[in-house]
Amino acid sequence: MCGSLLRLLPVLFKANAYDLGHLSQIRKSTMSPFILLLLVKLCVAQLPVPEKLTGNPCISKETCGDCITADPECAWCSQDDFTLDGSRRCDYTGNLRGRCNDDDIVMPGQEMKKVKDHELSNKGVKEGEAIQIKPQEITLKLRPNSPFPLHVEFRQAEDYPVDLYYLMDLSNSMKDDKDKLAELGNLLASEMDKITRNFRLGFGSFVDKVVMPYVSTVPEKLREPCSDCAAPYGFLNHMQLTTETDTFAKLVNQARVSGNLDAPEGGFDAIMQAVVCKREIGWREKSRKMLVFSSDSGFHYAGDGKLGGIVKPNDGNCHLDNKGYYTESVHQDYPSLSQINHKIQENKVNIIFAVTDNQVPVYERLSTLLEGSSAGKLENDSSNVVDLVRNQYDKITSAVEMKDNAGSNIQVNYFSTCLGTKRENTNICKGLKVGTNVTFEANIEVIKCPKDPKEWNQTFQIYPVGLNEALTIHLEMICDCECEKPWNEEKNSEKCTFGNGTYECGVCSCYNNRYGRECECDAKDSDQATDDIGCYFGNDTKPCSGRGACRCGECECFKRQNPDEKVTGKFCECDNYSCDRADGKICAGPEQGTCDCGKCKCKPGWKGSDCNCRDTNETCMASNGKICSGHGDCVCGACKCYDLEEGRYSGTFCERCPTCPLKCDAFRDCVECQIFPDDNSVPAENCTACSFITIGVDKVEKNCTACSFITIGVDKVEIKEEENEKLCVFRDDRDCQFTFKYKLDDEDQPIVHAQRTKDCPEPVNILAIVLGVIGGIIAIGLALLLIWKLLTTIHDRRELAKFEKERQMARWDTGENPIYKQATSTFKNPMYSGKQ
Repeated sequence: MCGSLLRLLPVLFKANAYDLGHLSQIRKSTMSPFILLLLVKLCVAQLPVPEKLTGNPCISKETCGDCITADPECAWCSQDDFTLDGSRRCDYTGNLRGRCNDDDIVMPGQEMKKVKDHELSNKGVKEGEAIQIKPQEITLKLRPNSPFPLHVEFRQAEDYPVDLYYLMDLSNSMKDDKDKLAELGNLLASEMDKITRNFRLGFGSFVDKVVMPYVSTVPEKLREPCSDCAAPYGFLNHMQLTTETDTFAKLVNQARVSGNLDAPEGGFDAIMQAVVCKREIGWREKSRKMLVFSSDSGFHYAGDGKLGGIVKPNDGNCHLDNKGYYTESVHQDYPSLSQINHKIQENKVNIIFAVTDNQVPVYERLSTLLEGSSAGKLENDSSNVVDLVRNQYDKITSAVEMKDNAGSNIQVNYFSTCLGTKRENTNICKGLKVGTNVTFEANIEVIKCPKDPKEWNQTFQIYPVGLNEALTIHLEMICDCECEKPWNEEKNSEKCTFGNGTYECGVCSCYNNRYGRECECDAKDSDQATDDIGCYFGNDTKPCSGRGACRCGECECFKRQNPDEKVTGKFCECDNYSCDRADGKICAGPEQGTCDCGKCKCKPGWKGSDCNCRDTNETCMASNGKICSGHGDCVCGACKCYDLEEGRYSGTFCERCPTCPLKCDAFRDCVECQIFPDDNSVPAENCTACSFITIGVDKVEKNCTACSFITIGVDKVEIKEEENEKLCVFRDDRDCQFTFKYKLDDEDQPIVHAQRTKDCPEPVNILAIVLGVIGGIIAIGLALLLIWKLLTTIHDRRELAKFEKERQMARWDTGENPIYKQATSTFKNPMYSGKQ
């Protein structure tokens, strides 16, 4: 459309320069700047509205395919006669409900179907038996930007097949390592047999490319580069993977070392051939493939071959002859890191770099760039190779890492609780043992639809690193609607004005030289740019005030969901529903006003923007004949009370003032003077001003001449809150309480009611208090004497009883005084036996 507007600009400029009478569309030359302004506004209006400003990414979409790919919540209405509320066929589903028939709302959802979902197997003694990932194959339909959570289970099987290929650097510096490896061959097989009973072992070696400057090309050096050395070669497969471990030791012993010139070796050539030559090496389809790379030097990589005149890139294919030698060593360059990484991913091979101490940092960095690889320190004589392989194997098998080969338009995020309880964003679980189940949640999301519809169907895999098992996902991207399919289109449809367009998903796709919602406008007879100018009202940036469609220069106003709501006017600028509302009713309801072109027209007796304001003061008249009791203004037939410093008035007629200060202190003296004239507590000077006689008092002895009210005596004061009465309570000098209440009449004069009697406390009987205190003291003294007498009596009786008991127990000899001693004493000689 903007192109048509730009085509119109030269015509307008030409009209300014020449005779405007030749242009029927332009009336006066002074109109050109105005039309130019409209053109600019119209062109700006056609630009897509930023989603951040509208907050709704759906409404700017004009086709069903664009709609459903804009946002997961966007839906399309394919209803034939849909012209409701701006004819926004693309909107949030909730917004379309009720505006579009449910059967015509197009909102395709996610769909997942499991093709292969075998249970995980516990053992894998036989080839192909073990199943370590579940499910194995699914089909999935997804809309863009709508993640689908897929749960993937993994469990490492017992006795899973292991293929271990030992790839050794056989340059002269590794001679002692070769001899040690031959001794440890059976030990290595025995150690791996503890892990799995299905173990196979193979052996290969490498040196470097047989060209300068890698090796010496002197004929003698080519035959024997060093004493008792074999001729140099690139890579040699000595032994296929086999269960005969004795053969491994034998072949390692028979292998002869070789020699080269430069420090780096041709290990990358050997790795590539050992990985891709599956048949020659003997890799099994279902096994954990391990390649142990042993060296004491660095490595050549892609580009280094140019030093030897080799410029042909490595093709990543197998090139071994019948004897196991690499035939393309002198013809193809070394492979690159990315090539090796791609091949080990493709063939599911784990590489263990067993290198000497000085090379460990280099190969550790290398292992971070190759999937499923690791590096470890190898002793100078390779004596720890068994322990190293076992440790690296345990390291590899104790962790599972999930990866995928999804395309750039697909994103997969992984979550798992692993062996704990906390859900984390991770694709790696560590610390696993054989038989341990772990579950990953793979959130699969289509980022955007590819431009080429052929790429809307893709197949990719989610796989555990280093294992030849995977979950295959056949993904269908939902990038268009079913109603847009060729078999659902209506070409040359009568719904598009005499067949001038193709009808699909409820809209017309017009043919050349036709435009409009139903292709009703012919570009040969008119221009869309000039037609649209006639649909703009005032300073609007949208045609037909944004509430209608411009059809061949005339506005067709949209229908509303509520049939009582109408959009009218030449530019759809008027309506009968956007007026101010009162209590949810437009213009306070038809009884009080009507809505006319966005403004309320009030009926007699009502006013205001929403016709909810009464046009009278009668409803504000208080009983005292004043508007709002003189304490407020009448607004819309209701009192708006004053908020003064002394207080805030309230009530229907502002007759109350709960926050106003009480007048109890002002009325006290007059009330006490009038009701209690004989009370000496009231000073005489306070009563001389009363000019009336108090009702309810028998006589008046004091003259109260200045009180402006009459106090009415009552038996008991009771407050009536509905009459806005205030209660006042005071105490006189004798501590007697007297009570009264007051209220203000219509003239703001006080009406006071007072209780005729005071509430005085009973007099204190001092004599009774004194006598009571004396009597209490005497009673307490007598009680104390009584208690003392009782205690002494009990004590005496206990002592007497104790004496009697001791006297009875004594053994007195009444015939002889126990204290008396005779004057003579008789003794017997113990030695005397009675004989003379």
